[in-house]
Amino acid sequence: MSVVIGIPASAEHETRSPIVGDVVKKLAGLGARVLVQRGATDTAFATPESLGDVEWADSTADVIAGSDIVWTIGNLSDADAAALRPGQVLMGLLTPYASAEHANALAATGATTFALELLPRISRAQSMDILSSQGSASGYQCVLIAAARAPKFFPMLTYAAGTIRPSRVLVIGAGVAGLQAIATAKRLGAMVQGYDVRPETREQVESLGAKFVDTGVHAAGEGGYARELTAEEVDQQRAALAKAVADADVLITTAAVPGRKAPVIVTRAMVEAMKPGSVVVDMAAEGGGNVEGTAAGKEVKVGGARVVGPVNLPGRMPVHTSEMFAKNLLSFTTPMIADGRLAIDWGDEVIAGTALTHGGRVVHAGVAKVLGLPQPTPLPTEATASEEPTA
Repeated sequence: MSVVIGIPASAEHETRSPIVGDVVKKLAGLGARVLVQRGATDTAFATPESLGDVEWADSTADVIAGSDIVWTIGNLSDADAAALRPGQVLMGLLTPYASAEHANALAATGATTFALELLPRISRAQSMDILSSQGSASGYQCVLIAAARAPKFFPMLTYAAGTIRPSRVLVIGAGVAGLQAIATAKRLGAMVQGYDVRPETREQVESLGAKFVDTGVHAAGEGGYARELTAEEVDQQRAALAKAVADADVLITTAAVPGRKAPVIVTRAMVEAMKPGSVVVDMAAEGGGNVEGTAAGKEVKVGGARVVGPVNLPGRMPVHTSEMFAKNLLSFTTPMIADGRLAIDWGDEVIAGTALTHGGRVVHAGVAKVLGLPQPTPLPTEATASEEPTA
């Protein structure tokens, strides 16, 4: 019997879908079947006809009952998650650091869960990196939000009576989202500066035609992320950034650390020193914000500037972000399917490093440490097959 991939409807506020027609075809080539909840792809503009050869279910409960692997954009409801069973697999964005109660509840089901937020940041895993694909969309959207609110043109314009100077855009954080924001602002013709505490990002920022702001603070960490700054480094960083922030017409902040509160990089006083009409877009608003005074999902006035705290930025362009998300999940799932059956190779560092729960326990050491849970014993190194796939 073929392994069944289940697609439940996402939460009410979510527009993206974890499945698209091209991925359905590729799953069929692996010998897998796809079971989709009716309406689950409507907000992503994926029609039943565009999905092709899938089976349909009337509820999330029916999807879970009929699937071996469940793909999801975000967490299932408590009731739906409780219906997961031992030997079943759940994968997607699962907010693994949310709370010990959340992690333990997933573990208690006996299901194997993979939180793609935990994916090891190594070259082989790039095609599976949901944070990067969705972050790219977020960086792009931040610039569009800023441009729509800015009282100035982004590019230099020459007209009959003179010349309009281009807007100055400062992007803080040069990860995937920040680099996409820099590239998009440059395409719109703005004068762009970029900043990151990781010194290796300077070359990337400059390669996009932006000027790098050097504060003298270097804080490269593990896994491609920045480490937490000391109090002295925070003071030095803020002092050096103050002038760049004050000179900017648009400030975009993208510095987020998975599993932790976003670092406050820009103080209220720094925003108040910006020119009247300036726009601030804080991409890290859902994690507390990089800008003091940010409110998630709201626009607030700070001095003469408007501070925007957008949420679920990838959901603003669900056609492409759903396609990207689905292909990331396909890349992660493909090594687990052999001859149409589920077989998990725990010797694969990507699979083992992304696992949140297995065998009734939380198995990710990093999550256990942050949540104050017992440190897990090592996972088995041999491949394990699922029970008989769902008919």
